[in-house]
Amino acid sequence: MNNRVHQGHFARKRFGQNFLSDPYVIDSIVSAIHPLPGQAMLEIGPGLAALTEPVAERLEHMTVIELDRDLAARLAVNPKLKDKLTIYQQDAMTFDFAALAKEIGQPLRVFGNLPYNISTPLMFHLFSYTNAISDMHFMLQKEVVNRLVAGENSKTFGRLSVMAQYYCRIIPVLEVPPTAFRPAPKVDSAVVRLIPHDSIPYPVEDIRILSRLTTEAFNQRRKTIRNSLGHLFTPEQLTELGLDLNMRAENISVELYCKMANWLSTKGTKLPEAKQE
Repeated sequence: MNNRVHQGHFARKRFGQNFLSDPYVIDSIVSAIHPLPGQAMLEIGPGLAALTEPVAERLEHMTVIELDRDLAARLAVNPKLKDKLTIYQQDAMTFDFAALAKEIGQPLRVFGNLPYNISTPLMFHLFSYTNAISDMHFMLQKEVVNRLVAGENSKTFGRLSVMAQYYCRIIPVLEVPPTAFRPAPKVDSAVVRLIPHDSIPYPVEDIRILSRLTTEAFNQRRKTIRNSLGHLFTPEQLTELGLDLNMRAENISVELYCKMANWLSTKGTKLPEAKQE
């Protein structure tokens, strides 16, 4: 039997489809999410409804975003789900989460087994809607979860770590082996909880400057900041901001990156458009 076929559906590589099939793992994830009646639950990429069905059992209604037309059509006729779901057949990267939260009248609780090929850009998209989101639970590649939770002075600390921690408190929930999926991915996975901060710990004037500053730093992560950020700061300015000139990108805390971004904002510095890591 073709191991890409699960419940009669051929897993599409271009959508990064790996379907959860382990009942114990599914139950553990639903328990971690802890959906309650009346909450605005939204699932990204429900697929074959492995999480959708047990979550919907606890609710009167929920919303799903599914890119795959065949899977969206399948959900629309699922006897357990069809009367409970609002289905958006579209790319989550184009979805306006704030508009939906406003329409429902409360912040969204977002969850999903995210396709690994789009998980990082999708999280960046979601960070811009954290005012409309109360929490997020995602199944991700374990390596991405490690980057999300990493602190400074760690090899896995990078731009994603800084930007995620700027917006959210991040809590690893559960590790998931490849055997929990059909087809089995070639990597380990993990579930993570992201809770947007009620108030941002280190607010920045212009989030685009923080985003570009971290891109500049981590694109040259082997260089000392004296070299990698020398076009933005003089050595004296870096020292004044509390940085050691021999630090590398991974040694700078989220708080310091925010301080640097605000300094650049006050100076009206124009950062070059940089390719993201």
